[in-house]
This record gives sequence, structure tokens and C-alpha cells, in this order.
Amino acid sequence: MVVLATKLYVEGDARERALDSLRSLVGNAVGDLEVTYEVGIRHDDFPSVTIDGEDSVVARNVLREEFGEILPDLEAEEVHVGTLESWDEEGFVLDAGSDVRIPADGIELGPGSPSQIRDRFGLVQHLPMRFVYDGDGEGRLAEAERDRLYEWTRGDGRLNVNSATRAEVRATLNRAGHAQDYVTVERLGLLEQSVVCTPGTDPPGLLASVGEYLPAELRCVVP
Repeated sequence: MVVLATKLYVEGDARERALDSLRSLVGNAVGDLEVTYEVGIRHDDFPSVTIDGEDSVVARNVLREEFGEILPDLEAEEVHVGTLESWDEEGFVLDAGSDVRIPADGIELGPGSPSQIRDRFGLVQHLPMRFVYDGDGEGRLAEAERDRLYEWTRGDGRLNVNSATRAEVRATLNRAGHAQDYVTVERLGLLEQSVVCTPGTDPPGLLASVGEYLPAELRCVVP
């Protein structure tokens, strides 16, 4: 079984649509392999995928690479994945199956408080993030994670969204008349997406235009 490092935290019809989307993503990832699989949801909203068959080892590795994995035990000085659950002036808290605090001096994303850094890099709640576990419930952002976030600020701008599937975000953008204003919608997690803007598109303006159509948290990354 692989516990995927992404969360399914919406309810009602949205939960069913998200679960259908997850099944499709898992099927696309392992569908060509000789396996059977079943997708479930744990009590903490992390999805689990039970896999059997001749290619089960390969399939598990594919899913780990695609989504990251929530492990039962965190190993010190190893890179793990957790979802951004909360933040305060002392740092971030990631859910990696258990809470891991990333203190302010372990974020290493430039000047400012953790809340200011969250705003600057457009970090939405539940965003999957890679970290190095230091032990005793604390860690620091992984170098690869910091590189990814810095890269966001060097592009043409982004609009980050939670609580919606990639298909839902794309449909909303197109319906609101913004088909020419984005390059792609990058999937960050099952319900966390990043709209990559075209040159000349104003991310705050895009947020103002589509915000009323998306019952989600939206945050801009302005280059």
C-alpha cells in the first residue's frame, strides 16, 4: 500500500468528483502495468492505494514519484513530503502523517515573517511541500522545494488555487474568458493547482476575475 502525499479534504459532491479524479490519475499512472489497485481514503484525508500484481513494485514506485508518499515513520536527514496545514509567526506546520514544524529559520526563502513569505510565494493551504526531517517533530524545507518556489517568482506570474481539481480550474478559466491568459494549469497536488500565466497577464487581475467562480483559496505569485 502507498499513502499518497496529497489530501482529499473537500466534502459532498466535490469530494466524489475529486475521488473520481484521483482514480483517473492513478489509472493513468499505472494503467499500462500488470496490476490491480484500489483507492481508499484514510481518516486523516490522505488517500491510500492498495496494489497487487506482477508489476506491483514498479507501480508503487511510480505513484511515489508522482505524488510523494506519507510514511509511518520519519527518518532524520531524509527528504519527506508533507502538506501545508498552518502557519504563524514562528513558522509553518506540515502534515506528514504527523505534524512537523518548520521553524522560521528553517524556511530559508528570504527576508520576512513566515506569513509574509507565504504571501510572496503564493502558498495555499494543503500544498504538498518537501522537507528534511531534523527529528523531534521539526524540519527544514528541502533544497529542491526552495528551488521550486524561487523558480515560481522568476516566471511570468502564477495564480495558485486549492480545493479544486485541475479540470475544474481549467474549465473555470475558460468559462470566464481567460483561455488566452494562461499557459497551463500545473497540478501541485490532487486539489492544489498552479495557473501559469502568459506574458503580460496580471495575476492579481486574474484572481479578481475568477475568484467569484472558485470556492477556493487563491494566491498570486507576482514576478
